[in-house]
Amino acid sequence: MSEGTMQRRVQRDQRAKRLNRVLAGAAAVPVMLVAAGCSSDSGSGDSADKAAGAGASASASASPSPTVQAAAYSRLPEACKVLSKKTLEDLAPKAKSGKEGNSDDISTRASCSWDSLDNNGVKGSQFRWLNVSMLRFESDAARGAADKLAQEYYAKQVQDAQAVEGAKATASEPVTGTGDQATAVHYDLKKKEGTFKQQTVVTRVENVVVTVDYNGAGLAGDKTPSGKDLLEDAKRAAKEAVAAVSEANGGGGGKASGAPSKSPSKGASKSPSKSPSKSPSESSGKSASKEAAKPASKKPVAKS
Repeated sequence: MSEGTMQRRVQRDQRAKRLNRVLAGAAAVPVMLVAAGCSSDSGSGDSADKAAGAGASASASASPSPTVQAAAYSRLPEACKVLSKKTLEDLAPKAKSGKEGNSDDISTRASCSWDSLDNNGVKGSQFRWLNVSMLRFESDAARGAADKLAQEYYAKQVQDAQAVEGAKATASEPVTGTGDQATAVHYDLKKKEGTFKQQTVVTRVENVVVTVDYNGAGLAGDKTPSGKDLLEDAKRAAKEAVAAVSEANGGGGGKASGAPSKSPSKGASKSPSKSPSKSPSESSGKSASKEAAKPASKKPVAKS
């Protein structure tokens, strides 16, 4: 074989190898394109899923928050001014002035008490103790409407008054013509100073609960006052206090004298809750007779 022939054969082999490499490269291109296409499709699907999720989240966040009806009453009257001068002269004739109870916010919680001791020396003495406390509730999206919260507290106050330790002849009765709900609880407390006739009237008017405590005793041998008369006096004080709450709020909402309110609360409790609450009596006297006059109660467990 000549040298020229061998050279041509080598050239043909080299061209064949180059052609094979070109063909191999051309075959790989579609594979890469297919892989790229799959990758692109996958990314598009993920983006769509993410977009759908974001839309759902935005829709959920755009949903309106639950709302509750606004409270009917936004303020309380001055506690020591809720009773008329005439009523104070009749119920606590020897009281020089009312003692305002401690409160972090008098627009929400307020109270006032009066001590009266008619000392007749060897003929004995007549003691009277009067306390008016008011608690106002605000509507809360988590806890509920203000009037419903007041209704629950009202039931607890009644239950608390009915469960005083050492009370004798405890009795309860509904009171009409005062607020949206009203209950009177009365009983006797025998102390070394004498027998104290306790009267508690719990009233709810819209989102405010008013509690009137009134008791009397004949000391040093004087006669025990009439429980019936004291109860009527306590009801009188409760009615005036409820009217003062309504007046402090422009006379709107609730009912102070028995007239139906525009939107009376439903579900009035016939059987008060058994849960204890704060004592209706929040003031403390300095003398032993004053301490004995105040109704005992269970330790409070809840706020308003």
